[in-house]
Amino acid sequence: MDTLVSAILVGLVGVFCMLDSRLLGRLNFEQPLIGATLVGLVLGDVPTGLAVGAAVELVSMGLVQVGAAVPPDMVLGGIVASAFACLTGASAETAMTIAIPVAVLGQLLGIVFRSIIAALTHVADASIEEGKFKKAYRMHIVAGTILYSLMYFLPIFAAVYVGTDVVQMIVDMIPAWVTDGLNVASKILTAYGLALLLSMMLNKGMTPFLFLGFMLASYLGLSVIAVSIFGVILAVVLMSIKYANNGTLAAASAGADYDPLEDDE
Repeated sequence: MDTLVSAILVGLVGVFCMLDSRLLGRLNFEQPLIGATLVGLVLGDVPTGLAVGAAVELVSMGLVQVGAAVPPDMVLGGIVASAFACLTGASAETAMTIAIPVAVLGQLLGIVFRSIIAALTHVADASIEEGKFKKAYRMHIVAGTILYSLMYFLPIFAAVYVGTDVVQMIVDMIPAWVTDGLNVASKILTAYGLALLLSMMLNKGMTPFLFLGFMLASYLGLSVIAVSIFGVILAVVLMSIKYANNGTLAAASAGADYDPLEDDE
């Protein structure tokens, strides 16, 4: 596939993922796993796109946008990294070394474009006060969508069209010991993302299940899918027992308060 066509297609994938939470509703396309897999689909290498997307997704699990705080744009990083891996044949670990810097660049671009869009919001507010509703509509829907689309399309297009060969040349120049170190660092970042996620959801009641899953995977050699299926079955059983006990207690409580001499209402 021609480099120009590849750059345009990957850029359009980025625009589509970006529009997910801004124009199309929340369909969860704006995720590194989905974006990178779509890149693999349009470039004809779905397994590589899926592998890169899964690695970037694990890193981004602990990143949460709260209020005005803008975290690194891991969707943008995942899309560019997936395109790099698909076009050059690089491994997912090597692509991860590109995803992080691109994600930080996306963070800076997001801050700049959001500042511009904030100014357009004031223009839309003034138009509404003047009764110019069509102008406010254009500012809100058309101009905002175009700016957000450019925020994703331009850096992705430039990275794929101009930077792929350059990035490949730089990667080939890197010594093996540096590449090995970066691969180890990418695995540490993956574990760090999982640790951030666990720090938000883990409590005393969930801790035994964490160690149970660890033991099943480590000592019995079960795969992640097998451990997940076991976890779902265990959750269903425990929920059934819990609700069965709650129903028994509720019935017993209702029976204790029942007086046969009173009229039923």
